Amino acid sequence: MFQPAIPMTGYGGWKFLQTTYARQFETFSDSPAIKNDREYFTGKMSKPMAMEDFLSDKRLLRISLTAFDLEGEEWKGGFIRKVMEEANDAESSFLTRLNNPDYTKFSKAFPVQDGKITLTPEAVSDIGDNFESAAFRSAVGNVDNNMRLSLNYQNKIVEIAGSGASEEAILYRILGNVPVKNVLETALNLPSEMGKLDIEQQADILRDKLQSHLGITDVSQLASLDKVDDALKRFHAMNSINSGPSPTTPGYAALTLLRGADGFGNMASQNLFLSNL
Repeated sequence: MFQPAIPMTGYGGWKFLQTTYARQFETFSDSPAIKNDREYFTGKMSKPMAMEDFLSDKRLLRISLTAFDLEGEEWKGGFIRKVMEEANDAESSFLTRLNNPDYTKFSKAFPVQDGKITLTPEAVSDIGDNFESAAFRSAVGNVDNNMRLSLNYQNKIVEIAGSGASEEAILYRILGNVPVKNVLETALNLPSEMGKLDIEQQADILRDKLQSHLGITDVSQLASLDKVDDALKRFHAMNSINSGPSPTTPGYAALTLLRGADGFGNMASQNLFLSNL
């Protein structure tokens, strides 16, 4: 199985991954395991399939769920059945209460009519593309989970912040998306106790920190390429601070001097370093 190459940690490793992404992704997608999985999915879903047959085929279910960043959830057969059945009920509020955008997308991508799932060739191709991308992010995570979080953030934040929704809705969606929330919690140095607060209070804190640390005056600005890069730069820098820098960390010499001067316990020193990234 192809293993992504990430020769260093931190922001330097992230920029290397970005530079080599197209080549590495192509090699990964051409690997036998991924090609075989995609061909299996295409062969199975190119014709109508009974929902029960879909749910009982664990390989097919794994591929399908992976395409929607739900890898590893295939053992939840009963729950997945309910998601698919409730999506077909216009009066059901189950998916709304579940508040999981990935499962909502999954249910819409595999519509059930008269107990069968029927996909167009275009839908089969799109889901296959999503599977390859999500599987690559997972493979990256096996090498460095911070890089997987970065890829997930890059993928999700544009969709969330660029949705045209209200500021409150965007903030709530950010707080409800685990990879995006994890990246911003680290990048903005959000307090660990924040999760115990009401969602409205969490949104207010997030809004304030976005403005003070990233210069965000409208949360939709998070979708811009510059702000995506700014957030990920801070994410990797804060991870380096929290875990301790290595010689491959960008700014290692400056970090070492700061740690030697005051143990790096002075938050002003940390912010000065971060402001110069």
